[in-house]
Amino acid sequence: MKLIIAEKPDQGRTLASVFKTKKREGFIEIQPNEIFPEGAYVSWAIGHLTELAAPEKYDSAWKKWSIEGLPIIPNHFQYEVVRSKAKQYSIINKLANDPQVTEIIHAGDAGREGELIIRNILRIARCSKPMKRLWISSLTPKAIKEGFQNLLSESDTKNLYYEAYTRACADWVVGMNASRLYTLLLQKQGFSDVFSVGRVQTPTLALIVKRELEIENFVSEPFWEVEAKFNMNGKKYSGKWENTGDSRIKTKELAEKIAQFCSGKQAQAVEVKAEKKEFQPPLLYNLSAIQADANRRFKFSPKKTLDVLQGLYQRGIVSYPRSDSRYVTPGEADGFPAILGKLSAIPEFKGLFPLPIDSIRHNSRYVNEKKVTDHYAIIPTEQVPNLERLSGDEKKLYELIARTLIAAHYPNSTAEYTTIKTLVEGRAEFISKGKVQLDEGWRKVLPQKEKEKEQVLPQILEGETGVVSKVDVKESKTQPPKRYTEGQLITLMKTAGKHIEDKELEKVLMKTEGLGTEATRAGIITMLKDRAYIEITKNLVHATAKAKILIQAIGEQILASPEMTAKWEQRLKEIGQGSASPGQFMELTGKMVAHLVAETADSSSKWNFGSDVTDAFMPGKKRGKGSRSTSLGKCRLCGGSVIDKGNFYGCSNYQKTKCGFTVSKKILGKTITQKNIKLLLKDGSTELIEGFQSKEKSFNAKLLWDEQEQKIKFALGAG
Repeated sequence: MKLIIAEKPDQGRTLASVFKTKKREGFIEIQPNEIFPEGAYVSWAIGHLTELAAPEKYDSAWKKWSIEGLPIIPNHFQYEVVRSKAKQYSIINKLANDPQVTEIIHAGDAGREGELIIRNILRIARCSKPMKRLWISSLTPKAIKEGFQNLLSESDTKNLYYEAYTRACADWVVGMNASRLYTLLLQKQGFSDVFSVGRVQTPTLALIVKRELEIENFVSEPFWEVEAKFNMNGKKYSGKWENTGDSRIKTKELAEKIAQFCSGKQAQAVEVKAEKKEFQPPLLYNLSAIQADANRRFKFSPKKTLDVLQGLYQRGIVSYPRSDSRYVTPGEADGFPAILGKLSAIPEFKGLFPLPIDSIRHNSRYVNEKKVTDHYAIIPTEQVPNLERLSGDEKKLYELIARTLIAAHYPNSTAEYTTIKTLVEGRAEFISKGKVQLDEGWRKVLPQKEKEKEQVLPQILEGETGVVSKVDVKESKTQPPKRYTEGQLITLMKTAGKHIEDKELEKVLMKTEGLGTEATRAGIITMLKDRAYIEITKNLVHATAKAKILIQAIGEQILASPEMTAKWEQRLKEIGQGSASPGQFMELTGKMVAHLVAETADSSSKWNFGSDVTDAFMPGKKRGKGSRSTSLGKCRLCGGSVIDKGNFYGCSNYQKTKCGFTVSKKILGKTITQKNIKLLLKDGSTELIEGFQSKEKSFNAKLLWDEQEQKIKFALGAG
């Protein structure tokens, strides 16, 4: 009998669903059949059932956070069962060591992380029975049966396990040491919080902070533009004044002078250019592409998109979602006619059929076996659902995937772009731009949001003359760089190689798909939110003061640069290919961390954070556990510790003695920072805080502790 171990319960149930089965507690028994003559058991992990042990499991002295205790580098790494998932582990352990089970089928996700999850369980269970690997890209009945009939050998994916295991251990070493290092050093500077640092999250955060600072330091400048309306024998259009391709005028006086000169004057169309442009249908989706598109179209967060796709995949409706490829193999393309035939019966798609192009089987824009890595693009499977049975979010994503496949069977979209150069009095040059959609092509299937509605220009002949019927002067301001959306953040992580100076390393990072992987990027963004490094407001990413403090402290260290990820990913890929040593990689990681600890501890005395950032600093909340309970000073009522409690500062003795000392974080519209709370507790007074808002007016004041009345008061206008 064989034991099949899936990565998640839904996957396990789907794998078993193509056979006759009996349900058991924590597993399913498959009845004997052609593929499994003796039957089989199917059980499952619940994501990661195991985790790397905490530092104190190696050495009790490592439990205490101290600079002197760094670096923390175990000689051998230990995985242990996640306490909350121990019950499911014991079920797998019992089945794996059952004498009736003669072979294990590893059915984790077909990727680096899936490889690690299942093999770690078997390693802790001390199971050394023969193993085969199920490697499939969709969970349709056909794909499942074919996968079980064409299992890979254990050795085919072993190096992928070494790659994943090495990455996990190296990330642990960097994260554990760097997080403790910067947390302890920044706490000495008065920032009472945990500062999490990681190989992927920190360079990603550095790019976000860089954009935040560009926006903050941007100085907006006014400019003026002159727009004229022309009448050429009854044919009307408008254009902007330009000088060597620039329409911006630095002074209002000059703009008005140009407008005055042109008003009512003769005009001639001296040049008319019409250019046809063709736009190919979009490529099929990989995970990053659909995360970016779903965020742009529906404002879905990357994590939400992945979660919804995972649900569709586990029901066999779409192919593997964590794919990094935008191409399919000829074998997959052979199945398109059947899939499209079923899609044509769905009311939402009926109007798009018959397809203008019968087959894309020989179109290398979509079908290219050399560009398919572990998985092909995300496509609908032959298991086409009733759309009415999908949730609203599932329907949106499924339609997007289906329409992208349909659009690939449509011709290019063609538009004509016209540019008219008009001279007024033979001197002042105006440019008019217009667009006419000649052939909608694939845009009928996937409508695109136009950035700006371009005017439809009349048929103007070169040399045609007329008059300026009206002139307007319009004032504008230069705009700062735009904030990233969550979708753009995914794209930024994927293309992080553009931010590297070293051209060779840039090529490596571009080849290894930038920062993180298709599977981990959404999780990194969620982690940055949970750790209070970024805030998402109306789909725009803002870096917090906490993020700026960390990135300033890290400075030029390689931790904040995509270069580190580039070098790591290059070596990890080599480990996955069997051409590099995991041991040597870990040795280099240890040396790098030791150097980081020594250098950063020495240089931290030179850190100098501006008052703007310091005053804006607010401790982040540890997910599900409230704020960190670091003392901000002695309670003015009972001598206990005052801690950050989220929306207010309060005494830690409240539970024991009901001490009622509290200070709200917002008083009359002003944020009361940790810095000022510390001053109030220590000296009895804050700094002067400007901009309190009462009903009548705005005022400046210090907050004072009145010992007699045992309460906080304002000291108005205190200097």
